[in-house]
Amino acid sequence: MRQAFQILLLACYLSIVSSCAARPPRETGPFQSSDLVELTRLDPTIRLDIRYATSQNFMGRVLYPQARAFLQRPAAEALVQVNAELKPLGYGLLVFDGYRPWRITKQMWDHTPADKKEFVADPRKGSRHNRGCAVDLSLFDLATGREVEMPGAYDEMSPRSYAAYAGGTPAQRAARDLLRARMEAHGFTVLPAEWWHYDYKDWKVYPIQDVPFEKL
Repeated sequence: MRQAFQILLLACYLSIVSSCAARPPRETGPFQSSDLVELTRLDPTIRLDIRYATSQNFMGRVLYPQARAFLQRPAAEALVQVNAELKPLGYGLLVFDGYRPWRITKQMWDHTPADKKEFVADPRKGSRHNRGCAVDLSLFDLATGREVEMPGAYDEMSPRSYAAYAGGTPAQRAARDLLRARMEAHGFTVLPAEWWHYDYKDWKVYPIQDVPFEKL
């Protein structure tokens, strides 16, 4: 048992070393200057639940040194508008992740089994999270402060995560569809495999980045 545990630790260490040594893909063409802003500075009522700053995630370890969320300014400002429109309905936005350094995307890809790769971005292409134009989020109930139930859990790698999944309760599907309708009205598009993942319309104009949180 001890030997197996040591082998597992070594595998995790080698994965991290490999990811840190790798470099983001080279891109050509003009890009707009990055203007990553912290969501809670624009709107303190947006609630954060940054799972990757804890070990409570599909990787089982801390990936972010700080529990913070950033987006390119136009995407962040659009998200603030979504949050404002949800308040009269009794809901607020609960953000799990925003900008993600490329090296973290590489670690996630290396860790994920082949049959689950549809739920992670290929680092050879980069993620829209790496461009600061993707956000993972859900809803919370303003009256109770509790996370609203959806048909599937965040980062669950199963068909329940699909944006068009027909299971779950009517209330769960209605909450998921409300989030989608509000997000789409402000320039975001849901990822078909993940009900919680939304890409901002202008993601192509920003470059892939690998800047750690500590330098933002």
